[in-house]
Amino acid sequence: MNKDLLHIDIQNYIKENLNSDISDLLLKGVPFKTIDSKSIIEQIEAKKRCHKKLPTWFNTKNIYFPNKLNIEQTSSEKTADYKAHLISEKSIIDLTGGFGIDAYYFSKQVEHVTHCEINTELSEIVNHNFKALNISNITCLNENGIEALKRIDKPFDWVYIDPSRRDSAKQKVFLLADCEPNIKTFQDLFLKYAKNVMVKTSPLLDLSATLADLKHVKEIHIVALNNEVKELLWILERDFEGTIIAKTVNLKKDNLQNFEFNLKDESEAHVNYNKPLTYLYEPNAAVLKSGGFNSVSEILNIDKLHKHSHLYTSETLLDFPGRRFKIEKILPFNKKIFSKEKITKANITTRNFPLSVSDIRKKLKVKDGGTTYLFFTTDCDNSKIILVCSQL
Repeated sequence: MNKDLLHIDIQNYIKENLNSDISDLLLKGVPFKTIDSKSIIEQIEAKKRCHKKLPTWFNTKNIYFPNKLNIEQTSSEKTADYKAHLISEKSIIDLTGGFGIDAYYFSKQVEHVTHCEINTELSEIVNHNFKALNISNITCLNENGIEALKRIDKPFDWVYIDPSRRDSAKQKVFLLADCEPNIKTFQDLFLKYAKNVMVKTSPLLDLSATLADLKHVKEIHIVALNNEVKELLWILERDFEGTIIAKTVNLKKDNLQNFEFNLKDESEAHVNYNKPLTYLYEPNAAVLKSGGFNSVSEILNIDKLHKHSHLYTSETLLDFPGRRFKIEKILPFNKKIFSKEKITKANITTRNFPLSVSDIRKKLKVKDGGTTYLFFTTDCDNSKIILVCSQL
């Protein structure tokens, strides 16, 4: 950590050049003799990446930014705030602290946070930034989190771990066994020192396969941000052997969409199938990832178009964890019939349909965009249909 970068003149230069062309800056060089251009350019690039993802850090004076990879790997403020509201009590230890976004939000919910980071420079950066953010209830430890847990040798209310999803060659991995540290190996240790454990994993993990690897799972949180699944959170509770609840959340700009169900009940949930009615519903990405398609139908008392279509319909408008549409027309999948509608521009979605979106656009000569939404799907009679919709 080069503290010369915190000089007011350099900080002003960084702020003034956030939108400058990096190539031009490198060519011209920076107007400071005490520090090299590369270090300042790295600060500009890293800070710029934080504008939307980490607005608190972006807008706070004297924040020191790590390299771009650390910014890429860290939680967004919205997802960090969500997970922080899942914890309570007095203490939590973050075993893989990174840039400290999660620890910052944990500090708003518990009395004390221990932040472990094995990278010496990153640990120093995080410690500096917490002071700049006026946070006083976080202790930063520059050591391996597993070793810190053993050395401290005292109970915490929570253990939080976000294992690194990069291998020794810096390539992305996502399976539990390939991440560092290996959660399967150390989960008993975590539960020895804390009654509650939160594990953050890649959204690519298969839920059933991961459940087979983890013990005492109480809840799974599938967290999406603007309809893109960002992380899976596994809540483990010491000695818990009850039924597992899957909780889905889609964090949108102005609100959030929640849906939860009991994993054990999903296979036996009652589903009513129906032809398209007045309204159409498309589950958000978190619900789709959860696989709770039968539970959606039973809990929300809503009809499904087909076992494999994962689209729902109703006669009256309902609240729904996803997008809602008014069905304007129901057409058979037939090129001649469709051409009579004179639809040349539309947003196209396929669900349980043999053709891809690109194939459909070529076949029917429909450009992307506009206010018309076309759903190509299969109904409960196994007929291929087109639903012409307007979004609500």
